[in-house]
Order: sequence, then C-alpha cells, then structure tokens
Amino acid sequence: MVSDLSARTPNRSALSRVALATAGAAALGVGYASLIERNAFVLREATLPVLEPGSATLRVLHISDLHMMPNQRLKQNWLRELDRLEPDLVVNTGDNLSHVKSVPAVVQSMGGLLARPGLFVFGSNDYFAPKPKNPFKYFVKEHRRVLGAPLPWADLRAAFTERGWLDATHVHRELEVGGVRIAAAGVDDPHLKRDRYDTIAGPPNPLAQLKLGITHSPEPRVLDRFADDGYDLVLAGHTHGGQLCLPFYGALVTNCQLDRSRVKGPSQWGAHMRLHVSAGVGTSPYAPARFCCRPEATLLTLVPAPRENTAVDRVTAAEKNAVLGR
Repeated sequence: MVSDLSARTPNRSALSRVALATAGAAALGVGYASLIERNAFVLREATLPVLEPGSATLRVLHISDLHMMPNQRLKQNWLRELDRLEPDLVVNTGDNLSHVKSVPAVVQSMGGLLARPGLFVFGSNDYFAPKPKNPFKYFVKEHRRVLGAPLPWADLRAAFTERGWLDATHVHRELEVGGVRIAAAGVDDPHLKRDRYDTIAGPPNPLAQLKLGITHSPEPRVLDRFADDGYDLVLAGHTHGGQLCLPFYGALVTNCQLDRSRVKGPSQWGAHMRLHVSAGVGTSPYAPARFCCRPEATLLTLVPAPRENTAVDRVTAAEKNAVLGR
C-alpha cells in the first residue's frame, strides 16, 4: 500500500502564505500603534464624589507623563488647547521630560494652564533621561533600574513655580480654589524610592473640604499611608495605562506594584479614599507605541460625597466602566 503523504504534509506555499499574513498583520499593528494611536490624544472625563458635603463643585485637570521631546509639535499643540477647558486646578504628576532640551517645549505646551492654580510632583523621567531597555523587564516588578543622563529638573521646577504652580514634594500645601479649601501633600517618585512619606505624615487639615495626595508612581505602600492619614483622593501617573493592552483583557503590566485593575482611571482604595491614575500623554522615545490605550489627559469633576458615605456608594457605574476600559 502506498500512503498519500501529500494529503497529510502541509503545503509549503500554504505555510508561506500564513507566515506572510502573520508578518503583515504584525507590521500593521506596529504601524498603527506607533504612528496613529500614539498620537490619538483624547480628553477623558470622570466625576468623583470626594468633597465635603456642601462644597462647591471643583474641576481638576490631571496631566501626567508628557515624556516631551523638543520636536513633538502635535503633542505640544494638543496640550496648549487644554486651557480652553478652564479648569479650577491643574495637577501634574510628573515625567514631563525625555530630553535635555525639553524644558522650553513643556513650558510652552502648558501655555495658559500655568496661569491657573497648579500643583505638581516629579517622576523618574524628570530627573533622568530614558534609556533603551529590554521590554520583557517590565514583567519583572523588581527589575534593576536603568537610569540615563541627568535632566534639567531644577529648571523645570523653577519655570513652574515662577508662574505660580506649587511643588507638593514632601510638603503640605493649603490653597482655596473655586471656593473649595484644599489641603494637599505629595511625595517624590516612589518608582525611584525617593519618597519620604514621614516628612508629610499625619492627618491633613480637618477643615479642608478636599484632602488631596499626589504621587508619580501609585505604589500601594504609599497609597496605604495616604489612606491611613485620611486623604480623600490621590492622583498618580507612571503606568501609561499599560501602554500596550489587549482587547477584552486590558493592560499586561503596570510597571509598579499596583494591580492591573487599577492601571488607569478612578478606583476605590480602602474604605474612604479614591485613587485616580492617568494613562498619560506620552511614551518613552525608545518605546514609541500605544495599543488599546490612547494618550490622555483627564478632567475630573469633584463633587460633594453623600452624607451616608460608604465604599460602595462612592464607586459609580461610570467609574466602574472606566476601570474596565469600556
């Protein structure tokens, strides 16, 4: 008996076509992620009931992770347009720079926002330039940090503070914005282990209508300290929302100890504190791609919390959908 091997052996031309189709699909995906979605900036909006009952509504623009290069005109122009939102307060949670000559581009991009009340802390890519790294290291939470050349963070800080923004790094700040009294405090970047929470430890002013914590990387050990001290809301960035996400699954990694379900958007932390993580505006110049995770800024509308306030009451359906990426 002669067996018909051709019926059981894959045709080489068919295998070649499959391989070419797979390579083509991969190339299209990379092209979309690096050329289209990376520049498809979007404004997100969320309403958070975190203020003391009877407070006025407060509009907060949360900006993070610009990773600015001097020649990124599209990003710069989009950022300048955000001033039209007329927020009451701007909060910048760091990683503004990616190049030693990026400070003027960041300042010009902030435009009229620098004339509004603002708070900021810095991240690792305000202090050190990015460097090429093995992308698989992001799946190892405690991988060795690779730091690039020093960046002119002091120049950026001077530019921000000269225009009236307040540096919240390891200090308490109190201000009144839009009729709302705010007690704010922040830490230096926990991703670089520069945080010194003990310098701001203790409950914020109980007379404040908003107790606001600020950090670049949303490390749980820092979030727990803010929650224990009675803060209402913490704003953070760093995660890029996962940057490269899968449909119906979401982020693969968070690049910190935070769980994937909180990689971007609002969520509940503990019984009484809210967390908002920005997916950020930019990317490292060595990983210039986003997939299923558009670059963003967020306009947060803060409203009074219900008097009968529980953790369940304070997570609205809209927030749940935002966390799930719907």
